[in-house]
Amino acid sequence: MDLVTLVLILSLLSATLLIVGLATRRERAASPELEERLERFASVEAQATAQVAVTRTPNPVAQQVDRMVQGKRFSEAVALLLARANIRMTVGEFLVVRAGTATFAFALGFVLGRGVTQPILGLLVGLVMGVLGWMGPHWYVSLRARRRTNAFVNQLGDTITLMANSLRAGYSLLQTMELVARESPPPMSEEFLRVVREVGLGIPTQEAMEHLLRRVPSDDLDLLITAINVQHEVGGNLAQILDVIGETIRERVRIKGEVRVLTAQQSISGYIISALPLGLAALLVVINPGYIMGMMRWPWICMPITGVILIILGFLAMRKIVQIEV
Repeated sequence: MDLVTLVLILSLLSATLLIVGLATRRERAASPELEERLERFASVEAQATAQVAVTRTPNPVAQQVDRMVQGKRFSEAVALLLARANIRMTVGEFLVVRAGTATFAFALGFVLGRGVTQPILGLLVGLVMGVLGWMGPHWYVSLRARRRTNAFVNQLGDTITLMANSLRAGYSLLQTMELVARESPPPMSEEFLRVVREVGLGIPTQEAMEHLLRRVPSDDLDLLITAINVQHEVGGNLAQILDVIGETIRERVRIKGEVRVLTAQQSISGYIISALPLGLAALLVVINPGYIMGMMRWPWICMPITGVILIILGFLAMRKIVQIEV
């Protein structure tokens, strides 16, 4: 067994063990004392959810990583990103998954690169793919969080109308949020259900709404929370205020949709122009590998690396141009 095969087997084994370890997390039954304490502060539905959150035994490796990064700013940022994406993982579990994907990607890139030419190129390809493997889970979570935030904002106009009507019907603010949690689709129902549970556990309403704003960063939601806080301090007709805010948010969502339609051609052009050189290079590798592999030697390898960097910068510039704030 040569060194390459050994490295690949060990990398695959380590990545598999890490992922399987996270997937086989155990649960134990809650003690009667815990059930009694939860029953004092939460409803039956909230109690069941809290039991799962409290009694889940984390993976030992992830638990050790959690202790190492606890209290650091990086850990807080990762935890906030996971909350925005609604992924129920600890920071340690997420870092272990990123380490496993990075190890697997490095081993795969090393084997593929070395098999084509020489070990030094295999190491370079492995490092590049390892970095991509490390960043891949972060990109996925960021994309999921962004899509969830956009879905929340698109539902916010109708939700504010529902809140205004329920307030006119005589509901309190907490009852109104419970109604939103029951009647609205996700992610609106999920987020307002968290707010209701936090208030049921003794957290002030203003603080629970601030937690909601941290999980869903949106100017429209900030406007709603500001109106609720002002009405709580000085009084006033909250239902009428919500009607005005809801109309403003619906118009903003409509204008954003029109802007996306007008800039769709430029966005697609950015993807096509950026992918065209990479696709052409892949096609040449398949048709005539020797022609392309002549550039994969020092110092000619600097040319494709520089080209990839310029492609990425051009793509980011085009994305920035079509991003119009409303």
